[in-house]
Amino acid sequence: MSGLIGRKIGMTSLFDANGKNIPCTVIEAGPCVVTQVRTKEVDGYNALQLGFDDKKAKSSNKALDGHFKKAGTTAKKKVVEFQGYEGTFKLGDSITVAHFAEGEFVDVSGVSKGKGFQGVVKRHGFAGVGQATHGQHNRLRAPGSIGAASYPARVFKGMRMAGRMGGDKVKVQNLRVLKVVAEKNLLIVKGAIPGHKNAFVTIQR
Repeated sequence: MSGLIGRKIGMTSLFDANGKNIPCTVIEAGPCVVTQVRTKEVDGYNALQLGFDDKKAKSSNKALDGHFKKAGTTAKKKVVEFQGYEGTFKLGDSITVAHFAEGEFVDVSGVSKGKGFQGVVKRHGFAGVGQATHGQHNRLRAPGSIGAASYPARVFKGMRMAGRMGGDKVKVQNLRVLKVVAEKNLLIVKGAIPGHKNAFVTIQR
């Protein structure tokens, strides 16, 4: 699906025509530069590779510099391929937030916030506490039993236990575009999206 690369600015709220307060997320979407054009004749499929946000020259290498030089642009921090674009594009073309329209629905992908090592209450939503009476001592947030007795005599794969939480790729689907601010490259979508402030996200139709 066609789309753009963006950066999460943060959350705010807007009022609709009926005075209802709608929580929403502000995304800096584009402008993205076409850094490579995939064709069915050469690559076996049609797609556009887009680059977003300039990278410092010292952080790039000669191979990347040569790749971006073909498109007549500087090295980019984030590069993503998108399929489904209509029309003809060439290297160096710029695609802006005007690609989206108010009222349509988009999918937003990003990497969720890393929470580090967490217990089962925070990580999986276990109730914790349990019976605080009957001599319960210090097991208020413990997971409880994780297996059976002599049979099967093992812990099954996928058992919900404590561990590292967050830092996963997450896609939130069907978010309505509330507003497009073309002059500032801003896209405002209803609801929350994954990632911390200033994190890179991809917005797809």
